[in-house]
Amino acid sequence: MNAAPAPLVPSTPVSWRFMLPYTLATLAMWMAFNAPGQVLIGEQLISLDEGRKEANLALILGVGALISLLANPIFGALSDRARGALGRRRPYLIGGAVAATAGLLLLGVGGSVPILVAGWGLTQLALNAYQAALTAVIPDRVPPSQRATVSGLAGLSQVLGTILGVGLTGLLPVMLAKYALLGALLLLAMLGFVLTSRDPQAPATPPAPLSLAGFLSPLQHRDFALAWLTRGLVTLGYALGTTYLLYFLRDRVGLKDPAAGVFQANLAAGGALLLTVMLGGILSDRLGRRKVFVIGSTVVIAAGLLTLALLPTWPGTLAAAALMGAGFGVYLAVDVALITEVLPSAHDSARDLGVINVALTLPQTFAPALCALFVTSLGGYTPLFLVAAVITLVSAALVQGIRGVK
Repeated sequence: MNAAPAPLVPSTPVSWRFMLPYTLATLAMWMAFNAPGQVLIGEQLISLDEGRKEANLALILGVGALISLLANPIFGALSDRARGALGRRRPYLIGGAVAATAGLLLLGVGGSVPILVAGWGLTQLALNAYQAALTAVIPDRVPPSQRATVSGLAGLSQVLGTILGVGLTGLLPVMLAKYALLGALLLLAMLGFVLTSRDPQAPATPPAPLSLAGFLSPLQHRDFALAWLTRGLVTLGYALGTTYLLYFLRDRVGLKDPAAGVFQANLAAGGALLLTVMLGGILSDRLGRRKVFVIGSTVVIAAGLLTLALLPTWPGTLAAAALMGAGFGVYLAVDVALITEVLPSAHDSARDLGVINVALTLPQTFAPALCALFVTSLGGYTPLFLVAAVITLVSAALVQGIRGVK
């Protein structure tokens, strides 16, 4: 006897048996995303060609972000339309983790800029397939009353992923071993989630065939378009403040061990985030309000960016990291919940979330080049961080225009 189709809006609360494997799967993903992007690739470029490290980092991260820009919504739409025995999300979780591990190993043996470009491109392509499916699990499985809480756990994993990724890889002396560790943890976390979580049955009515108009259609909905724009601006501001942190600590602050400095700054951010991420998500769920938390959190992030601009010292960096962590904790928890409540189509949730994730990847496509331009030609790190703060404050103002969410 066939099971009844899963409801488009889930109503059964999820327990720790879902939350824990989901959080670990998200944590491993962010370790694979952030440790290479923030530290490992930058360290490799210093060894390869220190004089061109900024330009080469901009090239590698820009190519990866461009791939992400296209991959996330496409893989999301494909998973919406999957009807195989493994379900809609599992094939992309499994395939994404396996292919991302291959990309990470290629990065580990990379002895030239072209190999690093290829390795990071493959890693980004695969991780975006994984992320598209994993993000869609929230509207698949989590009722609206728990979404900020679960999103808070996912947000916590994003910052902890950086801390653990940088910290654990820093314990290993060989670059290939660093990348192999990230791949192994990703595979283990993926298996833990896939083997313990059911993949809900697809809706009886399949989504429309893939088309360019279909990908653009969500942006015709006012609230969705505003949510997309505000996320893009926050992401751009945050990327401008953190992409060149390794080089900022090395060349402007003057730290002898900038990689350790990145780790300690992320510890400060993670500690502050621990205090806010779950509290913000739980309060948002209980009060039934989203916008006030999103606006307040972006203002705090902007304050952290201003601190980087005005106090380019090691204590100033730690204070800025704590402010940005505190703000980003609430933002990551509540913004995802807000977005799931303005999705135009329940049938195309992964596609629409993939379009939303373009707002995460599009700024990262040109943020490295903007950082390099500011650092080399437009006055250095102070104007870079000031511009990042202003962009973040603009996003806070735009959130007010979203009408369908309190």
